[in-house]
Amino acid sequence: MPAAAITAIVVSYDSADVLPACLDALAGEGIPAIVVDNASGDDSRAIAAAKGARVIANACNEGYGRANNIGVAAADTPYVLIVNPDLEIGRGAAVALLQAAERYPDAGMLAPRIVEPSGRVFLQPRSLLSPPHLNRSGAMAIPEGDACLPFLSGACLLIRREVFVALGGFDPAIFLFYEDDDLCRRMRDAGHALVHVHGAEARHGRGRSTAPSPQRRFKARWHLAWSEHYIARKYGLAGPGPIRMLENAGKAAGYGLLLKREKMFAHAGSAAGARAWRRGETALAHEGLGEMP
Repeated sequence: MPAAAITAIVVSYDSADVLPACLDALAGEGIPAIVVDNASGDDSRAIAAAKGARVIANACNEGYGRANNIGVAAADTPYVLIVNPDLEIGRGAAVALLQAAERYPDAGMLAPRIVEPSGRVFLQPRSLLSPPHLNRSGAMAIPEGDACLPFLSGACLLIRREVFVALGGFDPAIFLFYEDDDLCRRMRDAGHALVHVHGAEARHGRGRSTAPSPQRRFKARWHLAWSEHYIARKYGLAGPGPIRMLENAGKAAGYGLLLKREKMFAHAGSAAGARAWRRGETALAHEGLGEMP
Protein backbone atom coordinates (compact mmCIF):
# COMPACT_ATOMS: atom_id res chain seq x y z
CA MET A 1 0.00 0.00 0.00
CA PRO A 2 2.70 2.63 0.79
CA ALA A 3 4.39 2.22 -2.60
CA ALA A 4 1.18 3.13 -4.44
CA ALA A 5 0.37 6.10 -2.22
CA ILE A 6 3.67 7.63 -1.04
CA THR A 7 6.85 8.93 -2.60
CA ALA A 8 9.66 9.88 -0.21
CA ILE A 9 11.58 13.08 -0.93
CA VAL A 10 15.10 13.13 0.52
CA VAL A 11 17.27 16.22 0.08
CA SER A 12 20.96 15.38 0.31
CA TYR A 13 23.99 17.59 0.70
CA ASP A 14 27.21 15.73 1.46
CA SER A 15 25.05 13.11 3.18
CA ALA A 16 26.91 9.97 2.11
CA ASP A 17 27.44 8.77 5.68
CA VAL A 18 23.73 8.70 6.56
CA LEU A 19 21.95 8.12 3.24
CA PRO A 20 22.31 4.31 3.12
CA ALA A 21 20.45 3.75 6.40
CA CYS A 22 17.78 6.30 5.46
CA LEU A 23 17.11 4.75 2.06
CA ASP A 24 17.27 1.18 3.39
CA ALA A 25 14.60 2.04 5.96
CA LEU A 26 12.36 3.53 3.27
CA ALA A 27 12.86 0.48 1.04
CA GLY A 28 11.95 -1.74 3.99
CA GLU A 29 8.64 0.10 4.16
CA GLY A 30 8.10 -0.27 0.41
CA ILE A 31 8.39 3.47 -0.22
CA PRO A 32 10.10 4.64 -3.43
CA ALA A 33 12.45 7.58 -2.95
CA ILE A 34 13.44 10.63 -4.94
CA VAL A 35 16.79 11.97 -3.76
CA VAL A 36 17.29 15.62 -4.67
CA ASP A 37 21.01 16.22 -4.36
CA ASN A 38 22.18 19.77 -3.71
CA ALA A 39 25.52 19.51 -5.55
CA SER A 40 27.20 17.27 -2.99
CA GLY A 41 30.96 16.95 -3.06
CA ASP A 42 30.86 13.39 -1.75
CA ASP A 43 29.31 10.15 -3.05
CA SER A 44 25.71 11.01 -2.13
CA ARG A 45 24.43 10.76 -5.70
CA ALA A 46 26.14 7.44 -6.43
CA ILE A 47 24.91 5.96 -3.16
CA ALA A 48 21.34 7.08 -3.84
CA ALA A 49 21.40 5.57 -7.32
CA ALA A 50 22.91 2.32 -6.03
CA LYS A 51 20.10 2.08 -3.47
CA GLY A 52 17.50 2.34 -6.23
CA ALA A 53 16.39 5.91 -5.63
CA ARG A 54 15.57 8.27 -8.45
CA VAL A 55 18.23 10.98 -8.33
CA ILE A 56 17.66 14.61 -9.28
CA ALA A 57 21.09 16.25 -9.43
CA ASN A 58 20.93 19.99 -8.83
CA ALA A 59 23.75 21.97 -10.41
CA CYS A 60 24.12 23.98 -7.21
CA ASN A 61 22.87 23.96 -3.64
CA GLU A 62 19.24 25.06 -3.89
CA GLY A 63 18.60 24.95 -0.15
CA TYR A 64 16.26 22.73 1.82
CA GLY A 65 12.81 24.02 0.89
CA ARG A 66 13.50 24.72 -2.76
CA ALA A 67 15.04 21.28 -3.26
CA ASN A 68 12.02 19.65 -1.61
CA ASN A 69 9.75 21.61 -3.96
CA ILE A 70 11.69 20.18 -6.90
CA GLY A 71 11.27 16.66 -5.52
CA VAL A 72 7.53 17.04 -4.87
CA ALA A 73 7.03 18.38 -8.41
CA ALA A 74 8.62 15.18 -9.73
CA ALA A 75 6.35 12.91 -7.65
CA ASP A 76 2.93 11.71 -8.77
CA THR A 77 1.57 9.91 -5.69
CA PRO A 78 -1.25 11.28 -3.49
CA TYR A 79 1.18 11.70 -0.60
CA VAL A 80 4.79 12.74 -0.29
CA LEU A 81 6.97 11.91 2.70
CA ILE A 82 9.56 14.60 3.42
CA VAL A 83 12.51 12.81 5.05
CA ASN A 84 15.81 14.19 6.29
CA PRO A 85 18.76 12.02 5.20
CA ASP A 86 19.75 11.39 8.82
CA LEU A 87 16.32 9.98 9.68
CA GLU A 88 15.29 6.32 9.56
CA ILE A 89 11.59 5.58 9.40
CA GLY A 90 10.54 2.72 11.69
CA ARG A 91 8.86 -0.55 10.81
CA GLY A 92 5.17 -0.09 10.09
CA ALA A 93 5.40 3.69 10.33
CA ALA A 94 4.35 4.35 6.73
CA VAL A 95 1.19 2.27 7.07
CA ALA A 96 0.43 3.92 10.43
CA LEU A 97 0.77 7.38 8.87
CA LEU A 98 -1.48 6.46 5.94
CA GLN A 99 -4.11 4.99 8.26
CA ALA A 100 -4.02 8.17 10.33
CA ALA A 101 -4.46 10.26 7.18
CA GLU A 102 -7.63 8.27 6.46
CA ARG A 103 -8.86 8.77 10.05
CA TYR A 104 -8.21 12.51 9.92
CA PRO A 105 -9.23 13.75 6.47
CA ASP A 106 -8.79 17.37 7.58
CA ALA A 107 -5.08 16.79 8.23
CA GLY A 108 -2.81 18.43 5.68
CA MET A 109 0.36 17.08 7.27
CA LEU A 110 1.11 14.23 9.67
CA ALA A 111 4.33 13.40 11.48
CA PRO A 112 5.57 10.30 13.30
CA ARG A 113 6.92 10.18 16.83
CA ILE A 114 10.54 11.25 16.29
CA VAL A 115 13.05 9.62 18.63
CA GLU A 116 16.57 11.00 19.03
CA PRO A 117 19.68 8.89 19.73
CA SER A 118 19.34 9.66 23.46
CA GLY A 119 15.84 8.17 23.45
CA ARG A 120 14.22 11.58 23.84
CA VAL A 121 11.06 12.18 21.80
CA PHE A 122 11.50 15.38 19.83
CA LEU A 123 8.62 17.82 19.59
CA GLN A 124 8.83 21.44 18.53
CA PRO A 125 7.39 23.27 21.54
CA ARG A 126 7.98 26.85 20.49
CA SER A 127 8.29 28.97 17.36
CA LEU A 128 8.55 32.58 16.34
CA LEU A 129 5.18 31.98 14.64
CA SER A 130 3.44 30.66 17.78
CA PRO A 131 1.11 32.86 19.81
CA PRO A 132 2.73 33.90 23.13
CA HIS A 133 0.72 31.44 25.25
CA LEU A 134 2.31 28.54 23.37
CA ASN A 135 5.85 29.84 23.84
CA ARG A 136 6.10 29.12 27.54
CA SER A 137 9.42 27.84 28.80
CA GLY A 138 9.89 24.22 29.76
CA ALA A 139 9.57 20.91 27.98
CA MET A 140 6.47 20.17 25.93
CA ALA A 141 4.33 17.32 27.24
CA ILE A 142 4.66 14.25 25.00
CA PRO A 143 1.24 13.20 23.67
CA GLU A 144 0.13 9.73 24.78
CA GLY A 145 -1.78 9.23 21.54
CA ASP A 146 -2.52 11.06 18.29
CA ALA A 147 -2.68 14.81 18.77
CA CYS A 148 -3.18 18.02 16.82
CA LEU A 149 -0.14 20.24 17.28
CA PRO A 150 0.63 23.82 16.22
CA PHE A 151 3.88 22.76 14.53
CA LEU A 152 5.47 19.58 13.22
CA SER A 153 9.15 18.93 12.62
CA GLY A 154 10.30 19.10 9.01
CA ALA A 155 12.54 16.08 9.66
CA CYS A 156 9.69 13.75 8.65
CA LEU A 157 6.34 14.88 7.26
CA LEU A 158 3.63 13.00 5.42
CA ILE A 159 1.90 15.61 3.27
CA ARG A 160 -1.13 15.46 1.01
CA ARG A 161 0.54 16.38 -2.24
CA GLU A 162 -2.39 18.34 -3.69
CA VAL A 163 -2.56 20.48 -0.54
CA PHE A 164 1.19 21.13 -0.65
CA VAL A 165 1.01 22.17 -4.31
CA ALA A 166 -2.05 24.37 -3.72
CA LEU A 167 -0.20 26.23 -0.97
CA GLY A 168 2.83 26.78 -3.18
CA GLY A 169 5.07 24.35 -1.29
CA PHE A 170 7.89 25.59 0.88
CA ASP A 171 8.52 29.33 0.56
CA PRO A 172 11.17 29.50 -2.19
CA ALA A 173 12.58 32.78 -0.82
CA ILE A 174 14.01 30.88 2.16
CA PHE A 175 17.27 29.01 1.66
CA LEU A 176 17.48 27.44 5.10
CA PHE A 177 15.57 27.55 8.43
CA TYR A 178 11.95 28.37 9.25
CA GLU A 179 10.67 26.69 6.04
CA ASP A 180 8.78 24.05 8.04
CA ASP A 181 7.44 26.57 10.58
CA ASP A 182 6.19 28.74 7.71
CA LEU A 183 4.55 25.78 5.94
CA CYS A 184 2.88 24.66 9.18
CA ARG A 185 1.53 28.17 9.73
CA ARG A 186 0.14 28.38 6.19
CA MET A 187 -1.38 24.90 6.53
CA ARG A 188 -3.20 25.93 9.70
CA ASP A 189 -4.27 29.28 8.25
CA ALA A 190 -5.78 27.38 5.29
CA GLY A 191 -7.81 25.17 7.67
CA HIS A 192 -5.71 22.01 7.60
CA ALA A 193 -4.84 20.16 10.81
CA LEU A 194 -1.31 19.10 11.76
CA VAL A 195 -1.35 15.66 13.38
CA HIS A 196 1.26 13.92 15.50
CA VAL A 197 0.81 10.16 14.97
CA HIS A 198 1.85 8.32 18.10
CA GLY A 199 1.78 4.86 16.51
CA ALA A 200 4.38 5.76 13.86
CA GLU A 201 8.02 6.07 14.88
CA ALA A 202 11.15 7.41 13.22
CA ARG A 203 14.72 7.67 14.50
CA HIS A 204 16.49 10.97 13.90
CA GLY A 205 20.19 11.66 14.16
CA ARG A 206 19.66 15.47 14.37
CA GLY A 207 22.48 17.45 12.81
CA ARG A 208 24.19 14.48 11.12
CA SER A 209 22.92 15.24 7.59
CA THR A 210 26.27 16.83 6.69
CA ALA A 211 29.71 16.80 8.28
CA PRO A 212 30.24 19.79 10.60
CA SER A 213 32.85 22.49 10.00
CA PRO A 214 33.36 26.09 11.18
CA GLN A 215 32.50 27.36 7.70
CA ARG A 216 29.24 25.42 7.62
CA ARG A 217 28.47 26.67 11.12
CA PHE A 218 28.92 30.24 9.84
CA LYS A 219 26.65 29.58 6.87
CA ALA A 220 23.96 27.93 8.96
CA ARG A 221 23.90 30.76 11.48
CA TRP A 222 23.89 33.34 8.66
CA HIS A 223 20.73 31.81 7.25
CA LEU A 224 19.14 31.31 10.66
CA ALA A 225 19.53 35.02 11.41
CA TRP A 226 18.37 36.11 7.94
CA SER A 227 15.36 33.78 7.95
CA GLU A 228 14.28 34.95 11.40
CA HIS A 229 14.11 38.52 10.12
CA TYR A 230 12.34 37.41 6.93
CA ILE A 231 9.68 35.42 8.77
CA ALA A 232 9.08 38.24 11.24
CA ARG A 233 8.53 40.67 8.37
CA LYS A 234 6.34 38.20 6.45
CA TYR A 235 3.90 37.83 9.35
CA GLY A 236 4.09 41.35 10.75
CA LEU A 237 5.95 40.34 13.91
CA ALA A 238 8.58 42.19 15.85
CA GLY A 239 11.93 41.01 14.55
CA PRO A 240 15.28 40.99 16.33
CA GLY A 241 16.68 44.45 17.00
CA PRO A 242 20.12 45.80 16.08
CA ILE A 243 21.36 45.18 19.64
CA ARG A 244 21.38 41.42 19.03
CA MET A 245 23.45 41.88 15.89
CA LEU A 246 26.00 43.95 17.83
CA GLU A 247 26.03 41.41 20.66
CA ASN A 248 26.80 38.60 18.21
CA ALA A 249 29.55 40.64 16.59
CA GLY A 250 31.07 41.29 20.01
CA LYS A 251 30.89 37.62 20.97
CA ALA A 252 32.52 36.62 17.68
CA ALA A 253 35.41 38.98 18.42
CA GLY A 254 35.73 37.68 21.97
CA TYR A 255 35.75 34.04 20.97
CA GLY A 256 38.27 34.88 18.25
CA LEU A 257 40.65 36.22 20.89
CA LEU A 258 40.13 33.01 22.87
CA LEU A 259 40.83 30.96 19.71
CA LYS A 260 37.47 29.20 19.98
CA ARG A 261 36.82 28.92 16.25
CA GLU A 262 33.48 27.08 16.34
CA LYS A 263 31.83 29.69 18.55
CA MET A 264 33.55 32.55 16.74
CA PHE A 265 32.20 31.38 13.36
CA ALA A 266 28.73 30.79 14.80
CA HIS A 267 28.33 34.27 16.27
CA ALA A 268 29.99 35.89 13.26
CA GLY A 269 27.47 34.15 11.01
CA SER A 270 24.56 35.40 13.12
CA ALA A 271 25.86 38.97 12.98
CA ALA A 272 26.53 38.78 9.23
CA GLY A 273 23.08 37.35 8.43
CA ALA A 274 21.34 40.07 10.41
CA ARG A 275 23.48 42.75 8.77
CA ALA A 276 22.72 41.35 5.33
CA TRP A 277 18.99 41.54 6.04
CA ARG A 278 19.27 45.15 7.15
CA ARG A 279 21.16 45.96 3.95
CA GLY A 280 18.40 44.41 1.83
CA GLU A 281 20.34 41.33 0.69
CA THR A 282 18.24 38.24 0.01
CA ALA A 283 19.17 34.70 0.98
CA LEU A 284 18.97 33.67 -2.67
CA ALA A 285 21.30 36.42 -3.83
CA HIS A 286 23.72 35.46 -1.06
CA GLU A 287 23.80 31.92 -2.47
CA GLY A 288 23.95 33.07 -6.09
CA LEU A 289 20.48 31.72 -6.85
CA GLY A 290 17.68 33.11 -8.99
CA GLU A 291 13.97 32.97 -8.34
CA MET A 292 12.23 29.59 -8.37
CA PRO A 293 10.80 28.84 -11.84
